Amino acid sequence: MRKLIGILLSCVFILPSCSPVPASVTPVTSEIPNPTRPPATPASSACTLLHSPITPQAALAAEFEGRGHVSGPVDAPVTIIAFSNYQCLQCAFLAASLRQIRLTHPNDVRLVYIHAPQLGNDKDNFAIQAVESADLQGKFWEMSDLLFEKQADWFSLPPQDFEGWTITQAASLGMNPTQYKTDFESQVVQDRLQQAVQSVAQQPFATPRLFVNSNSPYTGLADFASLDTVVRMDALVARQFSACPPNRIDPLKQYVATLHTTKGDVVFQLYPEKVPAAVNNFVFLARNGWYDGITFYRVLPTDRVMSGDPSDTGLGNPGYLFETEIAAGLSFNQPGMLAMDNDGPGTNGSRFFITLGSNPQLNGQFTIIGKVLTGLEVLSALTPRNPQPGIYLPPGDELISVSIQEQ
Repeated sequence: MRKLIGILLSCVFILPSCSPVPASVTPVTSEIPNPTRPPATPASSACTLLHSPITPQAALAAEFEGRGHVSGPVDAPVTIIAFSNYQCLQCAFLAASLRQIRLTHPNDVRLVYIHAPQLGNDKDNFAIQAVESADLQGKFWEMSDLLFEKQADWFSLPPQDFEGWTITQAASLGMNPTQYKTDFESQVVQDRLQQAVQSVAQQPFATPRLFVNSNSPYTGLADFASLDTVVRMDALVARQFSACPPNRIDPLKQYVATLHTTKGDVVFQLYPEKVPAAVNNFVFLARNGWYDGITFYRVLPTDRVMSGDPSDTGLGNPGYLFETEIAAGLSFNQPGMLAMDNDGPGTNGSRFFITLGSNPQLNGQFTIIGKVLTGLEVLSALTPRNPQPGIYLPPGDELISVSIQEQ
């Protein structure tokens, strides 16, 4: 969360309202008992469930869909409601970000766009007529995107010239310009325009106004990188677990984990007898597909590689957190040490890292759960990647899956 807050403070454009960050935690005790062969140092297996209630997406969308245009599947885990108008400069900035969100997350986001014309804007109403006329030919999103992208081209046009300009644009988008011109003045379009005007007149507000999986306005940053992080984190909620991992390992047995990556396989010996809670958690997540199809979100050559977060942000967790186990005799004095990542005491979840060199400064802070047996060269071949707040990076090398062998 501290990292996410850092992201949300790193850009210049922030939406004008306030969005709560609902979160409550309920401490529970893990089912993992004391192992037959105890760890070298005492380890707590306390696990904390994270409950972050959000407004059901279907209900949120249903409240607004009758007033706007919708893109994305009905069962998308993230619903975004955008109140905007075409003559607003900040709205154009937001529209560019939302367009990238639609393209990047076609299955995870349901976007509802609602007209919010503002008094004093001389072409807001004409712009609504333009996109609604385009909608009658199945081109709402194309015309909407075009008006925002070319806002500088038409912003200073006299209102009487705007319709002619949009007719030319409609033809460039593959529409029938004659039909478009007829629809522009049609009763259907006029009725939609009046509905938009009357709706906003009843409760005026500044634009843009955004809602993201909440009935309270979103106040985070509106650049694509920041919204992308918010969407990924909200989408992850649908995958999170509602209970802590049950005890499924035998500390007296051997466990070998294989990371199947696009660059090759990496095989690890795990340490269930030394850090039973952490190994049990890793095995549980691997066997439940949590690590399937994700990326190495941070790769620092000669230092470490990091993965384990399906949101690929480095901020995600499996819906619970657990305590750190520090076992005597295990240290980061050589490459190939597999450890759980955390944000401080008691914040272990699913993220993990593997060292590529000696990192003694990490000793005593992170739970070491295993060591590379083969494939260290695969890790060294991963594409370098170091995400920074407010900067969007394409996905890293893929972690295809993690398989576990019990011996």
